[in-house]
Amino acid sequence: MFTRRKIVLAAAAAAATVGAQMTFAQEYRGYEMPPYRVVKTMDGAEVRQYGPHLLAEVRVSGSRSSAANRGFRTLANYIFGGNAKGEKIAMTVPVAQTKIGDGWVVSFMMPSRYTRATLPKAQTDAIRFLDQTGDLQIVRSFSGIVGGKLPAQTDALRKIADQAGLQITGSPKYYFYDDPFTAPWKRRNEVAFSLK
Repeated sequence: MFTRRKIVLAAAAAAATVGAQMTFAQEYRGYEMPPYRVVKTMDGAEVRQYGPHLLAEVRVSGSRSSAANRGFRTLANYIFGGNAKGEKIAMTVPVAQTKIGDGWVVSFMMPSRYTRATLPKAQTDAIRFLDQTGDLQIVRSFSGIVGGKLPAQTDALRKIADQAGLQITGSPKYYFYDDPFTAPWKRRNEVAFSLK
């Protein structure tokens, strides 16, 4: 069993080498994704040290699925040329979603070649850009159509963290890597929590 102290020490070592370990962008099926290093693997989950990356996010109200669809459309419009320069920006993965108060935040990572200064301006105030400094997360991957699976997967991840003596913080984060045309058994979905 991994103790909290061992995981925190491993994360500190990962953070110390983050520049060397995360210089090159990681990819999933040809799409760029946030850089991370696996600190520990445990039964059913990974502890990951994420590196710095730039996010575009939008806050949306409604049910999880309707908020995901509306948030995705707003961000997709931006990267497909609906911005001040009419510039097309490469799609990245995952599409991330987090519950915030009565609504949801839906976000895309911006490709690593951009900074906040070089990104084209959004044509709507709904889109915000945030520099993520990177954090330590516990993550559980699963396949299939998300539907009603998220509560059970979230509960399972909470139990894994608790058994490992890890303190989670904030709301769960949901990560979706594949388009809706991908066969359910080939889809990569994840639930994650930031760790204290």
